[in-house]
Amino acid sequence: MENKFHFFAKLSLLLVYIVIIAGAFVRMTGSGMGCPDWPKCFGFYIPPTEKSQILFKPNNDYTKGQMILFNEEELLVAKSDFKSKSEIEMSNWDVYEKHDYTIFNPVHTWIEYINRLIGAISGIPILIFTFISILYFKKFRHLTIISIITLIAMGFQAWLGKTVVDSNLEGFKITIHMLMALFIVCLLIYLVYSGIEKSKIIKNNQFKFLLLIAIVLSLVQIILGTQVRQFVDEQAQVFLYDKSKWFSEIPSIYKYHRTFSIAVVLINFSLFYLNLKLSLGNKYLNYLMILLAVEVFSGVLMFYFDFPFGTQTIHLVFASLIFGLQFYILLNNFLTKKIPNDI
Repeated sequence: MENKFHFFAKLSLLLVYIVIIAGAFVRMTGSGMGCPDWPKCFGFYIPPTEKSQILFKPNNDYTKGQMILFNEEELLVAKSDFKSKSEIEMSNWDVYEKHDYTIFNPVHTWIEYINRLIGAISGIPILIFTFISILYFKKFRHLTIISIITLIAMGFQAWLGKTVVDSNLEGFKITIHMLMALFIVCLLIYLVYSGIEKSKIIKNNQFKFLLLIAIVLSLVQIILGTQVRQFVDEQAQVFLYDKSKWFSEIPSIYKYHRTFSIAVVLINFSLFYLNLKLSLGNKYLNYLMILLAVEVFSGVLMFYFDFPFGTQTIHLVFASLIFGLQFYILLNNFLTKKIPNDI
């Protein structure tokens, strides 16, 4: 049981991080509204590739929920299954009123569709390891409870994705969507951690205190980052591809984000230094410093070199990796058997 359970837990963690990568790519390319409805895409299970597919066609069979673009101004949704006549009959259609986004871009549509598809696939191993854990509930009760919570969280995350689309990418909802993804990452890391050999480390109260502060700062920094990203999206709509003007006026939220980045670097370097000085044995801090260096470098590139391609995705994904690794180190320090400091 344990081998199968932890295999699917590890697979789930990998897939969730791939979903985060895909989501970051969606934001970078502005593809968030590539599919204006949810869970389908323009009412199709397989999204359209040409604009002609979502325009009204006479003598065509339409299914309930299928969408058409009407007069380049609004989306119409089929009320039921019917066959159209030579002229459009509005009695067969409802105006889609959840938002007024009516732009069709086949590239954006398929980027968003692939993002959703990966998200759906990532739920399969979670469903499997939850089922396995239920079979062994008496022996692994705590793992069953965490597994069920993870499964519920994935369902809630899918619903959040729907609300993000329905709101036409409202910034606050995107932030909640991101935080929920990190919560799922923490749950999966805990499940993975339960099945691996624990590192021998020396527990130190000062180190643990700094580690808690580091995780809180990382979380705050990610929240601020999503708000900066929202500002960038708004600037992109105004100045389009003239990236040099996106930060022509530096907003306060960016200044907070930049200031917190200094705090994040200092607190993590303090952890690294303390670990070396006291020989605590937290080997994963070496990887954390590498991730942090890439994170800072990508942030510098975005601000001073007008958002080179891929830097936005790297910045978001590495922030998620840093948070996940910090949480893993936290588990290793709070859940392992205590080793006296004088050893």
